[in-house]
Amino acid sequence: MKRHATAVWHGALSDGTGAITVQSGALSDQPYSFKSRFQDESGKAGTNPEELVAAAHAGCFAMQLSHMLAEAGHPADTLDAKAVVNVEQEGGGFAIKTSEITLKAKVPGIDQAAFDDLAAKAKAGCPVSKALAGIEIKLNASLDNA
Repeated sequence: MKRHATAVWHGALSDGTGAITVQSGALSDQPYSFKSRFQDESGKAGTNPEELVAAAHAGCFAMQLSHMLAEAGHPADTLDAKAVVNVEQEGGGFAIKTSEITLKAKVPGIDQAAFDDLAAKAKAGCPVSKALAGIEIKLNASLDNA
């Protein structure tokens, strides 16, 4: 299986602009720029590669955990995963340093220890986590079956 995306960039780094399109069409000619990537903390100036990595990580983790929970006989009602990718200046450029997943889950019939074990295994085993093996991956998972 192969998936693809394209990025077209015009101009220099600080004043140039680009557009990202993904195979599925979910993103089509979505703008990105230096400002949207490194200066606009609100995230409203356009997309950026790091937010797409975060989306991929959250989605991959949630799917992996969903599969593992179902295999263990505890299909999830809800897995609400958010990934925050931290980019810091390093040397003369920037580097992704961490990806932190926060999970709020509703999984009937599972105890906390079994949930924590499967969440940790999903964090380590999802393909995006494996691709991000060069950075620190954190997980804050909470089970709310009240």
